[in-house]
Amino acid sequence: MDSDNSMVKLGEAASRFLAGLPPEEVRLGQQVLHQFVRWFGRERCLDDIKPTEIAKYSDSIPTTDADNTKKLNIIRDFLALARKKGWTKSNLTVHLKARKGKPKPVAGIRHIPLENISLTRQGCDEIKQELIELKKKRPGIVEDIQRAAADKDFRENAPLDAAREQLGHIEGRIRELEEILKRASVIDGRAEKAPRVDAGDYVVLVGVDTNEEASYTIVNPREVDPARGRISSSSPLGKAIIGRSCGEVIEITVPAGTLRYRIEKIGR
Repeated sequence: MDSDNSMVKLGEAASRFLAGLPPEEVRLGQQVLHQFVRWFGRERCLDDIKPTEIAKYSDSIPTTDADNTKKLNIIRDFLALARKKGWTKSNLTVHLKARKGKPKPVAGIRHIPLENISLTRQGCDEIKQELIELKKKRPGIVEDIQRAAADKDFRENAPLDAAREQLGHIEGRIRELEEILKRASVIDGRAEKAPRVDAGDYVVLVGVDTNEEASYTIVNPREVDPARGRISSSSPLGKAIIGRSCGEVIEITVPAGTLRYRIEKIGR
């Protein structure tokens, strides 16, 4: 055992562990232990870390990470060395467990329903353009990661963390848009008046009690833009309008009471 085993700080212990890793494992080890050290504090004595804190850290590790198992094993090896060296009196490895259950969604990535998606031609074109722009950005961010990774100091490498986080968001968004396009069917315009309201239709409503006129375009939830009068087909108003014909009166219940509208016009 090291003579100063009870006073070894977390940052120092991590540096000693990394020094003993094979060259091919150093990069991932730096990334994993940088996050671990930042979570508990570089100046924290290893022997002060409680088992419950290790368990809580386990819960913070995303289960959606492709390298999840590798990262957990790196931390286990580090904690096992800490026990062997006497840097900690407790066997903390037993409290580091992979989180079970349904993984939480990654920040910035929306859940995509498995059913087919109806999009207007404009909405489809906007998705394709966003996809092109994201794919153009990807190589530059990869280069940023490579440059930042050249800095071997795992303790202070904020640019590397930021670039990796940005790449993760872009990759997630690309997958989302590709999945939407894979499932999407484009609603083509029709020359004739639509007999019943469907997604993609332009609808003019007139208040039965107020005689005020309002116009909306019914779109897929991801195309919603209130400023342009584009409302979701799954919104209360959208659900009330879908399938109705000109001249029909619809009712919408709101906290202030019931609003009644007559469908004045349906078009594309």
